[in-house]
Amino acid sequence: MKNTFYYLLIILFSGCLNAQENKEEPNLIELINKKSIELNSANDLNALIEAAGSKKLVLLGESTHGTSEYYTWRAEISKRLISEKDFSFIVVEGDWASTYNLNNYVKNLPGSGSSAHEVVSAFNRWPEWMWANEEITELAEWMRKFNDNLPLEKKVGFYGMDVYGQWEAMEKLIAYVEAEIPDKFDDIKEMLACFTAYGYDEWQYARAVFEGSESCEVHLKSIIEILNERSDDLKIADNKRYFNAKQNALVLKNAEEYYRLAVRGGPDSWNSRVYHMNYTVQRLLDYHGEDAKGIVWAHNTHIGDAAATSMIQQDMVNIGHLTRQEFGRDNVFLVGFSTYTGTVIAGIQWGAQMQVMNIPEGRPESFEHIFNQADKNSFYIMFDENDRGNEEFMKVRGHRAIGVVFNPAHEARNYVPTLLPERYDAFIFFKQTKPLHPVN
Repeated sequence: MKNTFYYLLIILFSGCLNAQENKEEPNLIELINKKSIELNSANDLNALIEAAGSKKLVLLGESTHGTSEYYTWRAEISKRLISEKDFSFIVVEGDWASTYNLNNYVKNLPGSGSSAHEVVSAFNRWPEWMWANEEITELAEWMRKFNDNLPLEKKVGFYGMDVYGQWEAMEKLIAYVEAEIPDKFDDIKEMLACFTAYGYDEWQYARAVFEGSESCEVHLKSIIEILNERSDDLKIADNKRYFNAKQNALVLKNAEEYYRLAVRGGPDSWNSRVYHMNYTVQRLLDYHGEDAKGIVWAHNTHIGDAAATSMIQQDMVNIGHLTRQEFGRDNVFLVGFSTYTGTVIAGIQWGAQMQVMNIPEGRPESFEHIFNQADKNSFYIMFDENDRGNEEFMKVRGHRAIGVVFNPAHEARNYVPTLLPERYDAFIFFKQTKPLHPVN
């Protein structure tokens, strides 16, 4: 595997993407036609499942946060990895506390709700549609049925790994402390008061610290230390509840850091969030046992190796990059997703009402433009060393990245310079896509 410095040199000296010649590349399109596998049903995934099934982690991406096909096909891949290759959990780019309710549902635990629809309808932090959608409810019902035949310790989990949702995490942590370590309840409530003193407004807190107020960093770290000191007794009492409580405490501690860094600007807040997500994945692997294997759902900007993109120039890392470093490339399988055009759910600004928006056709210099010229409408390609030695495939090109905030008029900004065969192990492409189906 070529090193990060090599990728950086390629990206730095590739020149401006917009300056590339806008011309057809028949040899590359012919290669894509030859290597690509058409997607019509889950049976068409056989080659991908065999390639990914032995890995410690399989990371499944998306180039938007509101496309039905991405969720549907990630679900089909996940079902087969779980049922055929003994994967232990799915962890998504969602809040830990709210998503843990869905984890309880898919494991059919007492009080977990009467349906997946009921559980996801309670997701109330913007952007709600990311997890409160029909595609997720279908997967959750499948997981519950699959888990019904398994003992509790073998049931497949569904978790969130993001650093957001700290106030719900705090509520659940307080309830746990009151029930399990009541002698520390007053102390921990006082430590938390430092963070909540700004009206539960994380941005007001972060701005105050930036302007010179004392941070809550030490207080929130102290809560982790208390949980660590009591870990032996708490694990014996109920290891599942202790694991959940500690993760809620970690969300609080790391959310404080994330928001405090975010107001400064630069890559530190992005990386802080990434390290939290990556650590959550590691904790879940440890929690599920020595032979555990995990499936990660997140945006392409998180799961495609940052070393093969312009992110590395900005000192930004991501989960795909970190997991390849930590587990070795042979133990991690990265799958990117994208589309040429279609419609998507997003907001015009943060917190805005969701709406269905048009996705403009892929820009002429982009990978989306190249893949749209293939002879199949929906397909995937798996990269090998020949592809990574192919001069045309290894050109730096733009690769679409649409977030929860999207303005089609400014879509030209939403492309990440990428070495596609190095960024992913496989790439799934749809010429046209549809929006997610939010729950009613």
